[in-house]
Amino acid sequence: MAATALGSVAASSASSTTRFLSSATRATLPFSSRSSSLSSFKFLRSAPLISHLFLNQGRPSSCVSSRRFNAASHPKCLASDPEQLKSAREDIKELLKTTFCHPILVRLGWHDAGTYNKNIEEWPQRGGANGSLRFDVELGHGANAGLVNALKLIEPIKKKYSNVTYADLFQLASATAIEEAGGPKIPMKYGRVDVVGPEQCPEEGRLPDAGPPSPAAHLREVFYRMGLNDREIVALSGAHTLGRSRPERSGWGKPETKYTKNGPGAPGGQSWTVQWLKFDNSYFKDIKERRDEELLVLPTDAALFEDPSFKVYAEKYVEDQEAFFKDYAEAHAKLSNLGAKFDPPEGIVIDDASSKPAGEKFDAAKYSYGKD
Repeated sequence: MAATALGSVAASSASSTTRFLSSATRATLPFSSRSSSLSSFKFLRSAPLISHLFLNQGRPSSCVSSRRFNAASHPKCLASDPEQLKSAREDIKELLKTTFCHPILVRLGWHDAGTYNKNIEEWPQRGGANGSLRFDVELGHGANAGLVNALKLIEPIKKKYSNVTYADLFQLASATAIEEAGGPKIPMKYGRVDVVGPEQCPEEGRLPDAGPPSPAAHLREVFYRMGLNDREIVALSGAHTLGRSRPERSGWGKPETKYTKNGPGAPGGQSWTVQWLKFDNSYFKDIKERRDEELLVLPTDAALFEDPSFKVYAEKYVEDQEAFFKDYAEAHAKLSNLGAKFDPPEGIVIDDASSKPAGEKFDAAKYSYGKD
């Protein structure tokens, strides 16, 4: 998450007349790089959604009879239905195969969770993973430019599985995208409760910036506020191995490079790594070496090898991908839970039966990455 513009997506921007209707009847779907006036997670620019459609929206509930969720074996209304969560995960996998939208789905989950403030106890004032990103007021924050494209992509899934909360769907999509890109299995739990109106959205300015005057200090200021530490900051930064930045939308990167000129997906932008749909430790290697001018290095990326504390972890991840995967999975799971209110309180763990065996996931290496 650190300072990132997590990728482009093949979907075109929604027009200003786009409408997404609410959960029970009609699906609603409504950090990144930028200049210092915007948050570092800024990626794409697009028109806002109309949020008044959600003003009276209650969160969906799912009544389940299962000893796993209710020791008394009586029906219990949960925030999300476990079976619908499993089915939604499969639909997300199919979406990833056809749209190459892994980076922007990761960003979607991060931006919903990344507004958390550990110094605020009350929910939802504390921010975090609560589905608030679907509302116009929060989509309009500079750091969230372009996330309407991610919402548009998963709108049909939300419509199909109305008993999955937005907060859960955002985090499910993010974790699934990492796993399907070849990353580690993330120990997720679900059951996040949604906020119900735009008045519950956090104020703007809680997400990080890519080019602050003191990059390391800025990263700590933002991520320490969330309750994350130096190891987690560096590990999460490793997700920059996915995605691209576009200067016309984020203020950072080149219009195209030899790795992005032909896609996959919509062409253009500048990536941090050569195979920017493959999750591995290439980001750390490329940032350290800086041998390829076609690859992007933001000030907050460079800080990982300049700050003494960050450098310990960055150097470790250059040499040990397994260690990176372990730390990343733990940090991603922690991030996805920040600020969330769970129903049931212990959360819902969906089984792994639908996980694909090794070798069947998205094969990022088979794409040319802009080369003819």
